[in-house]
Amino acid sequence: MTLATGVLDSAGPLLVWAIVLGFVFVECAFIFGLFLPGDTLLFAAGVVLAQQGAEGQAWALCVAATVTAVAANQVGYFIGAKTGHAIITRKGGRVLNAANLAKARDFLDRRGFWAVVLARWLPWVRTLAPLIAGAAKMDARKFATATTVGALAWVPTLVLLGYYAAGLLDRIPWLQTAVVVGSVAFFVLGTGWGIWKYRQEMRKPVDTISVTE
Repeated sequence: MTLATGVLDSAGPLLVWAIVLGFVFVECAFIFGLFLPGDTLLFAAGVVLAQQGAEGQAWALCVAATVTAVAANQVGYFIGAKTGHAIITRKGGRVLNAANLAKARDFLDRRGFWAVVLARWLPWVRTLAPLIAGAAKMDARKFATATTVGALAWVPTLVLLGYYAAGLLDRIPWLQTAVVVGSVAFFVLGTGWGIWKYRQEMRKPVDTISVTE
């Protein structure tokens, strides 16, 4: 079906779990997670488990991957809180600058809950959101709640969609192709744009001016 599906399908159950949980953790915690296909991998895992008739494992993977996604975002938030100023704020940056960091802090305090929830569905934003929230000093409890709600909506939806839609996709080849092409295109274009923008900003020097608390 896809490269991700092929890799998972040839792996044993324990390796499938290790791949999925490892990718989810890295994508949600660290900046280089921008390059990882979290959405595609979760969907593919559901498809593979459906081919194996492992409904119980699909639900168990939902729980494990959700916990992993929440824990990873907490790590990203911690990194942002400790070193996020150097990561996020750049001299002359159009997006990553001290003024926008101050605005982001105020925005996240007032309206940031749903921004963090929805960030789960945007590949590159999903990786950057915890760092930005930490650097902007978003309330830790609000962030933890928002990222948990987002993970509960994101992980089970994709894994179970892959699992229960597997039979339908097999019976309708054109729909299978459309779903695969659409998900891959969304991932590639969204991630590519995000990486390009991030690299443009990161070429600028770090802004060491402290942002007023």
